[in-house]
Amino acid sequence: MQNILSLQTKESEKVKKKKNVQGKIMFLYIVPFLILSFAFSYFPLHGWAYAFFDYRPPLKLSQCDFVGMQWFKMLFSNKTQVSQLLKVMINTFAMSGLTLATSFLPVIFAIFLSEIKCKWFKNFVQTFTTVPNFISWVMVYSVAYSLFTNTGMVNTILMNLGVISTPLKFLDGDSHTWLSMLVWYTWKGLGWGSIMYLAAIAGVDQELYDAAKVDGANRFKLMRYITLPALMPTFFVLLMLAVANFLNNGLDQYYVFQNSFNKAHIQVLDLYVYNIGMTGKSPSLATAIGMLKSIVSVTLLFIVNHVSKRVRGETII
Repeated sequence: MQNILSLQTKESEKVKKKKNVQGKIMFLYIVPFLILSFAFSYFPLHGWAYAFFDYRPPLKLSQCDFVGMQWFKMLFSNKTQVSQLLKVMINTFAMSGLTLATSFLPVIFAIFLSEIKCKWFKNFVQTFTTVPNFISWVMVYSVAYSLFTNTGMVNTILMNLGVISTPLKFLDGDSHTWLSMLVWYTWKGLGWGSIMYLAAIAGVDQELYDAAKVDGANRFKLMRYITLPALMPTFFVLLMLAVANFLNNGLDQYYVFQNSFNKAHIQVLDLYVYNIGMTGKSPSLATAIGMLKSIVSVTLLFIVNHVSKRVRGETII
């Protein structure tokens, strides 16, 4: 009996040692990613120190005056600054709100794409809609400029056909800035955003479809009662992450499309920070605004995580 117990003890110790070795190997696999995360996400946070100094390039930070919370106070004490910041926040909330409101489009696109039976045509559509994600916004704007300027192809064709007498102001107007930015964003990211949903569809048990077909369900009922419910967990996780990044609209798209005509409605928070820091020559104020944005974004993330835990019983972080 004692021999059996000793053998079992030795076997359990061997299993523990093996698991420890495997755990160390797995940790070594993620070390490069930890280093990259630290280098590009955490190390740059030391730049927040500029928000507490009156920094004037090209002086060193040690040569500049320490002003404490001056820039933060100025954000809320200067009426002009508050008014401008309010307009920027309205643009930011509008752009992010429209993005969230259309976040279901990749789901619908993935469902209909999965229903295409012709394999080569399905691959063509998926490739054709995914490629724009890898095109830079500078190239996107160059295409838009060629098509929609006053002398672009669209206006030229419409004028030659006699549809219009004067060129339409697609790019240098300010009447539908939010909508046009949403259209370009959707065009660029629709195919890429559907990839995760296509992967989720591929993981659905095919026996569910077979059983539903036996019960007389047509293709639309299969999509409604099997495919769509299977995508909802993935959709809600991505939606909650999008809510947590509500203030992070990005910079590239709005930077290349901005001009003197649409600046009032296209300037989101990220672009505003860039304009203040680079063209407004106030890097300290830009850093202060960026700090507040980061703090609000992290707060939103924890709020969404708490809501997810209460509603779904699962957390996202």
